[in-house]
Amino acid sequence: MKHIMIGGMVESSAAALGCMRICRVPLEDARKVVHQALDLGIRLFDHADVYGFGKSEEIFGEILDLKTPSVRERIQIQSKCTLIRDQVQTLYNDQSKEHIIKSAEASLKRLGTDYLDMFLLHHPDTLVEPEEVAEAFDYLHSTGKVRYFGVSNHKPMQVELLKTCVQQPLIMNQLQFSVAHPDLVDASQPLRMQPHALADTNGDVLTYSRIHKMTIQAWSPFQFGFYGGPFMENEQYPELNQVAGRLADERQVSKSAIAIAWILRHPAKIQPLIGTTNAQRLKDICTGIDVELTREEWYELYRAQLRDEGKSDLSSSVSKQKK
Repeated sequence: MKHIMIGGMVESSAAALGCMRICRVPLEDARKVVHQALDLGIRLFDHADVYGFGKSEEIFGEILDLKTPSVRERIQIQSKCTLIRDQVQTLYNDQSKEHIIKSAEASLKRLGTDYLDMFLLHHPDTLVEPEEVAEAFDYLHSTGKVRYFGVSNHKPMQVELLKTCVQQPLIMNQLQFSVAHPDLVDASQPLRMQPHALADTNGDVLTYSRIHKMTIQAWSPFQFGFYGGPFMENEQYPELNQVAGRLADERQVSKSAIAIAWILRHPAKIQPLIGTTNAQRLKDICTGIDVELTREEWYELYRAQLRDEGKSDLSSSVSKQKK
């Protein structure tokens, strides 16, 4: 598998396996998908303390003997903290020093490993004290429990606030991104002309990430909306499916592979987090890592999504102005 440099500092696989759902399938299915990922060359496995309320980390630790150096050195593990949930909803976010340290140490115990390669703040906490985050990161780094740090679902100025105190580089930001949910590119694209898309008062997170060498990790790389489900074969996306299907047929791969290729085509070198629990589907998806889309094909897919969503593109806007 192709490799990328996360944050310009950590070499990793071009795609990662998201482990949120491995607690929802039989253990044998979880075992198959993890080992399929390894066979495909995936090195990075993504976790969070709230995935199955810790059960996903426990299962992953059961599947792989992370105390064995030859196993642990072969892979990279990252986890996240911040969300405080019950079985129904998020109750609040917590980026206090106490919670960050407690969460990281609990993840280490559940996984059965001595260190995390990366540890991320899962969601912004409006009550955050950057000094406390810095103290927590300093402790986790100095004790060898965490090697690198990052964030998830953070906007540029939220990252800047953390950087006023945090000494360690923040090397990645996990954000929702797919060809059916291209909000990261919408803010800076003249193809989408609605005022709300261009009036990004908190900065363009995609451009910010490129400037500051923060790798974007794309969660839900096939999904439309927020938990809307995959766009493939969804009747709300006829044009996107038609274009993706044609490109898939031309290259003899699946639409899912084309969706991954669309993400990887961006020069920001975005790392998709693939959350499937089906080993064969994972193999099928990863064929997209070797597909290289042209600039014209990339924009053709993007325009198809805009038309399916009923968003104005540049040409239609110009035509309306002339009339």
